[in-house]
Amino acid sequence: MRAPQALLGALAAAVVAILLTGCGLVSSSGTFHDARLPNGEQPLDGAKIVVTSKSFTEGVLLGKITATYLAAAGAKITDLTGAPGSASSRQAQLNGDADVLWEYTGTGWVTYHNETEIISDPHELWQRVHDVEQRDNQLIWLPPANFDDTYAFGASGPTAQRLGVHSLSDVAALPVADRTFCVDDEFFSRSDGFLPMLEKYGIPYNTPDGVPAGNVTRMDAGVVYTATANSSPCNFGMIYTTDGRVKNLHLVVLDDDRKFFLPYSGTAVVREEILDRYPQIRPLIATLSERLTNDLMQDLNARVDIDGEDPADVAYDWLKSEKLVQ
Repeated sequence: MRAPQALLGALAAAVVAILLTGCGLVSSSGTFHDARLPNGEQPLDGAKIVVTSKSFTEGVLLGKITATYLAAAGAKITDLTGAPGSASSRQAQLNGDADVLWEYTGTGWVTYHNETEIISDPHELWQRVHDVEQRDNQLIWLPPANFDDTYAFGASGPTAQRLGVHSLSDVAALPVADRTFCVDDEFFSRSDGFLPMLEKYGIPYNTPDGVPAGNVTRMDAGVVYTATANSSPCNFGMIYTTDGRVKNLHLVVLDDDRKFFLPYSGTAVVREEILDRYPQIRPLIATLSERLTNDLMQDLNARVDIDGEDPADVAYDWLKSEKLVQ
């Protein structure tokens, strides 16, 4: 059955590509729940807003939360969350086909503007991205939320305790035999990824006193989490700080104490034209941003990726639990 399924998948992908090219962005993940603000006010009454997102779990969740909340505030929302691939949602916003998209400051800096300077201060990085995006693309990066979905290394609880490690500097101080890592191919080869990180911490790759090549196992990103939780074949694995599996698998996130990794602060990006037309968007997004933390995003992501819940349901339940909608 695999060959026909693969063919159908390819045909579906081709159809999506045609739709994206010919008719603008299309939604691939359904709709959101109807709701209203608890006070009954509708500060966005009459507004027409298109919300998009990337297709990975956290992106879709943020899009559903935003679509649900802005609709509750009275806006007529077009839900284009779950756009296939990262480029399509970004391009839709640049083209003016989408108005609101959650992004990450590190992505804006490295991927969209090809910058190589490492800026470890989250506010400074946000300001730099904000300024260049407003100047070049008329996109407003609103003040970021309180979560940072950046790269990190994790270990199982027992392994962290046995080796006495809390930070990457602690890892660098271990005997060579204990410095074993699981990473995916993309992170291994990134200019801001594994090899320069090892250099930063004084344990260069493929050196006898650093990290010998045999100490590094390259595998699919999804397998890294279970390998790290099992401490086999590695003591330390590359993770994302807001991934639901961090909490579910009881992984310990090691402190990047030399500040190698860029901040990837979650940030709502709004077309300047739309924000000028509907300035009420700004305080509404701020209400969401101030509540979104690493712990919360781990929980919400886990409800989708581990428990199998629908992102629209998770978004609505969370907004209700915060008494932001009814």
